[in-house]
Amino acid sequence: MSTPTPATGASQALLFADLGPRKVVVDFSGGTLSSEGGALLLRQLDTSLGVTRTLAGCFGDQRDQRFVDHSLPELLRQRIYGWALGYEDLNDHGQLRHDPLLATACDKTDPLGQDRFNPADRGTPLAAPSTLNRLELSNNKATRCHKLPHDPAKIAACLLTLGLRRVPKYAKEVVIDLDSMGHLLHGLQEGRHYNDYYGDYCYLPLYIVVGDVVLWAQLRTSDKGGADGVVPALVQVVAAIRQRCKRARIIVRGDSGFGVDEIMAWCETQPEVYYCLGLARNSRLIEKLQPALVRARERHCLSGAPSVREFAEFEYQTQQSWSRARRVVGKAEVMSAGDNPRFIVTNLPANAFKGDPDRQRFTATRLYEELYCARGEMENVLKQQTLDLEADKLSTHFLASNQLRLWFACFAYLLIERLRALGCHGTELARATAGNIRLKLLKVAARVTVSVRRVYIQLSSAYPRPDLFRLCHARLLRLAPADG
Repeated sequence: MSTPTPATGASQALLFADLGPRKVVVDFSGGTLSSEGGALLLRQLDTSLGVTRTLAGCFGDQRDQRFVDHSLPELLRQRIYGWALGYEDLNDHGQLRHDPLLATACDKTDPLGQDRFNPADRGTPLAAPSTLNRLELSNNKATRCHKLPHDPAKIAACLLTLGLRRVPKYAKEVVIDLDSMGHLLHGLQEGRHYNDYYGDYCYLPLYIVVGDVVLWAQLRTSDKGGADGVVPALVQVVAAIRQRCKRARIIVRGDSGFGVDEIMAWCETQPEVYYCLGLARNSRLIEKLQPALVRARERHCLSGAPSVREFAEFEYQTQQSWSRARRVVGKAEVMSAGDNPRFIVTNLPANAFKGDPDRQRFTATRLYEELYCARGEMENVLKQQTLDLEADKLSTHFLASNQLRLWFACFAYLLIERLRALGCHGTELARATAGNIRLKLLKVAARVTVSVRRVYIQLSSAYPRPDLFRLCHARLLRLAPADG
């Protein structure tokens, strides 16, 4: 075969180092190709779960529908699927809007964009970054271009409801994890405040997680403590869990930022709601832990081990901030680098609950090491939110639009988590991170051919996991369609 003759302009061939006797020539004449073949799995899953359709009910659409090219559900699918595929930046949609495969995933009946209202837009089936930006800003700018307002309370309830579908209805115990993360700002945004702990200007969103699912994501400014607004959030989350799991025991778990009287006192007034929270150390707590620290130092000297732990429990009450005395468990850890005392406060009974087959599960050692330390799994979920999905990319000016972006990232994560749980269980991706799911299952090269009768998508023959893709597809097809 003869070597193509280099052309000029966009079709000009690119020459790379030879491969033995063969020339390596590259151009952009491959036709309609996409790297987002796995977006079809997201579409199939969303069809069954009804995520974007339910979310669309939280928005209003005040546009004149005669001149609308992109329906509200289509805009939400484009934004959330794009986020799941790694395109959290609106500018990415400047090129993505030409992708007929993503248009098919977003339920565009004209995946080539030939029927656009404006002739200048024909050939681009999806919305431009400016259109998606107006969707995000519609609560902040009352202009003729911003006509897609949203109800924040409805979106928060939507995320909570959809996330709780992951929790079995007959669960006997549900652990709620609390955490706050510092999301650095990118400019002079609304609510900008310097946080000394993070050493920069940031937001301090509150996350509530159950298992692998984010149920609550509330954007907060960083001028208040991590426990700010937690009780009103818990009121809604606990009520929703009660509605789904009628008889479940609920345990609220969090680090020392949440070990405040307001949260503990609220839990103590609720039936079957318990807490296991970190407690900031002080001189009085260290004094009460001294006998255990002495024992740990002796064992450390005799054993030569890298670290030695002793546990102790006692009743403790602050002089002013706590309304009552509470059970505190202290960890007296001695390491080569020095002492490392830690404390938790709880209202869980030391002898467990009546009917528990394991009566030792809430003793001091196991309470700390098995229950409290297990909150590290929740932190892995939030790492996926920030590292894989860039949920901390909150770069619009307004607090409300940044909150909406935070929710979009959570819905994108929800789709990936459901894809992992429903489509990948028992496979190599059963415990994969969101980033690995995207890399190994969603990023599939494809050729797209659109005719009158069908959209024909040819996935790459070199894709290394066709059997996994087929298995995932078969499992998603068995899901019942959502009623919206």
